Amino acid sequence: MDTLRFLDILGFVVGLVYLFLEYKASIWLWLASIVMPAIDMVLYFKAGLYADFGMAIYYCIAGIYGYLAWKFFGRRKGTGESRPVMHYKRSHIIHSVAAGLILWLGIWWILTHWTDSSVPVADAFTTALSIIALWALSQKYAEQWLLWLAVDIVCCVLYVRKGIPFKAAIYGIYTVFAVLGYRKWLGMIKEAR
Repeated sequence: MDTLRFLDILGFVVGLVYLFLEYKASIWLWLASIVMPAIDMVLYFKAGLYADFGMAIYYCIAGIYGYLAWKFFGRRKGTGESRPVMHYKRSHIIHSVAAGLILWLGIWWILTHWTDSSVPVADAFTTALSIIALWALSQKYAEQWLLWLAVDIVCCVLYVRKGIPFKAAIYGIYTVFAVLGYRKWLGMIKEAR
């Protein structure tokens, strides 16, 4: 088995664990969100997906931030309970859209001028939206699932095209779970009221 295939399969397995933990809103998803991108860094670099490679670095760092945010920031006052699942704040929508567009255009420009990427538009799009979605996950916003849904669909097609089928398969599974996870997290918000 070649290295690319092994990393693809290993990332698939860790990705399933991550998905299960995210669906359950378990803080341990952040450990998987550090291990999986470490594997993905090598995979993406070998496949020539440079923006995704950079994104994997961001995921490792964001995994640490996400753990800290869930563990220590936004605790319910007086209860000691961790940050609750909540809706995306309206005040963040315009800023998130603007940041997403700026990131997309900036990453697209970098990919077209500094790399040999064969898919700079899609690679930049998924990377930019993933940055926003991961931040929304760290805040425990239910709508982060909708952002991931868009990322997952594009990534699934992109990875099939790039010949990394297990990564494509995990993103196909992520697509289904984005819908299920969104419904589950909406239920968690209702239960908390």
